Amino acid sequence: MDVRGVRGPGPARLAPLRTVCPARLGAARLGVTALALAAVASLASACGTHDPAARPASGQQHPERLSAADRAAKQRAVRQAQIAAAQRWGLARPPLVAPAPPAQKPVITTREGFEVEGHEAEDLPPVFTTIPTKEKIVFLTIDDGAEKDPDFLRMMTELKVPYTAFLSDYLVKEDYGHFKQMQSRGVALNNHTLDHPYMPGLSYEEQKQQICGMQNVIEKRYGKRPLLFRPPFGNYNKDTLVAAKACGISYAPLWSEEVFVDRWEYREWDRDLHPGDIVLSHFRGTDDWEGTMPDMIRVFLDKVTEKGYAVARLEDYL
Repeated sequence: MDVRGVRGPGPARLAPLRTVCPARLGAARLGVTALALAAVASLASACGTHDPAARPASGQQHPERLSAADRAAKQRAVRQAQIAAAQRWGLARPPLVAPAPPAQKPVITTREGFEVEGHEAEDLPPVFTTIPTKEKIVFLTIDDGAEKDPDFLRMMTELKVPYTAFLSDYLVKEDYGHFKQMQSRGVALNNHTLDHPYMPGLSYEEQKQQICGMQNVIEKRYGKRPLLFRPPFGNYNKDTLVAAKACGISYAPLWSEEVFVDRWEYREWDRDLHPGDIVLSHFRGTDDWEGTMPDMIRVFLDKVTEKGYAVARLEDYL
């Protein structure tokens, strides 16, 4: 049986992960362009999707009718709020702001060595660890749903940092409402199976139940069937991807790096970030880590920002 994976029981990892403690961080200067983008992105996030037909409230102007001075003032206010949030949450400096997503989405293909038999011929969901881009951006993804930390929700909202969640029902069902709040703040909720099993150890029908069952849960609780699926532990075989496709899945993203509360782990030999890398973490707290989810985010953001990377939204590139 052809099995692909990087963690958990079963076959050896395709690429062993090595650990390194986060480097001591220094300071760098943000440019004017980044500041402008920060303001625009923050305003868009705060206001939601723009409806061209919507009328402004009485006494308000359409954004396009604001004077240059008014726009600049709003941008400064948004940036000052972000700087204050970064200080409040103990970051070394404010996060950089990702560029606008491309009008033409990149072509996503399966990473070499991660294919299963008939992968391309049967048009199975691509398995990948990096988004093809030259921009200095990374993507934060967080798995399972064990820790339900309101401070984490508040931190990510105030900092306006995007991330993608992959949820397992056996943990999420303890508090569906927590993840409804997360969704209301613009976070996409995706499929990580019902019970987080080692997928290659299951039959095709069992795997399909795990994936389709979680599709049903997310649709019922959150109103939308996901297009993204991440196999538990990163382990999968052909049956996994065939089942995922049958359940309506289009992509199976894995990861290039994993961040914890006290360290990073790397897939690549150079133990470094690269443009378009997908970073994994988990919904964990003091029961599992020597720290909290905000502590993990500080480890994540301080390193990413020090390296000159911004955090982008994964779904915007798929």
